[in-house]
Amino acid sequence: MPGVKAFAACLVALFLVLPVGAIEPRAVEVARGVFMLQGASGEVDETNLGRVGNAGFIVGDNGVVAIDTGTSYRHGTALLAAIERVTTKPIRLALVTHTRQEFLFGGQAYRERGIALHMHAKAAGLMAARCETCLKTLKRVLGEAEMAGTEMWKPDVEFDAAHAIDAIGRPVRVLHFGHSSGPGDVAVLDVETGVLFAGGLLDWRRIPDVQDCDLRAWKDALAELRKLKPRAIVPGHGPLAPPDAIDATERYLVQLEARVVELLKQGSALSEVPDRAALGAFADWDQYDTIHRRNASVVFVRLERKELYK
Repeated sequence: MPGVKAFAACLVALFLVLPVGAIEPRAVEVARGVFMLQGASGEVDETNLGRVGNAGFIVGDNGVVAIDTGTSYRHGTALLAAIERVTTKPIRLALVTHTRQEFLFGGQAYRERGIALHMHAKAAGLMAARCETCLKTLKRVLGEAEMAGTEMWKPDVEFDAAHAIDAIGRPVRVLHFGHSSGPGDVAVLDVETGVLFAGGLLDWRRIPDVQDCDLRAWKDALAELRKLKPRAIVPGHGPLAPPDAIDATERYLVQLEARVVELLKQGSALSEVPDRAALGAFADWDQYDTIHRRNASVVFVRLERKELYK
């Protein structure tokens, strides 16, 4: 493994060169044999083709593990092409880390190549329950041409717990902490380099979405990630992140909940919450004006319901 100073220098360089707002995926090596394919910033729209989620892959002696499959069949095909520009080794499996449209709808492109799709059983259940609607929305927003060939799919392999992947001749761990950022959300750790693919558990310089979360369990899961002492983090959204991105995500969740509790105590109406829940420390994060406002409303309703049914 590279020395600490060399690794730190590599991280600094990567923070500077990773493409921001890029549409066509470009593989960037973040550590030996570990690659990130960064998504665009902003909301899903025609300009970014909905390709706002990060993907990645790990190259071992015997093959490749792909992590997340993109927004559409076309995006999945482009991600596969980016992998093939780096290595000719076979992709042994594709792991979908969580149930969000920008991470899973490229799955059909992988399946056509004979690549098995792996997903946590609870994430797969959530996908089956609601992603037909997501697909219809994407077709409306991005257009039928961009979404051509994109279909719902079922995982080839469903799992229920954390486990090791031993298919590529390199130690890779799939981490699961229960219902945290979402049901069945997982992270992936490359043991050799200490690079963590955080999936839905962590975004960087972007407001995390609390829609499917258990707030307390999410904070507990972040504490478990901190214990791993990752050397770098590929977040679900945003640029390559330093280890203290875990702390930043936790600060956001803590401050969000604290601010909403204040609003409840003040007797605020739900309609007032988005405007009154400002958190200036995060105002420059991507999606602050959209996801943060929605987060505040979601947490307000949950806490209000909890008070009612004490």
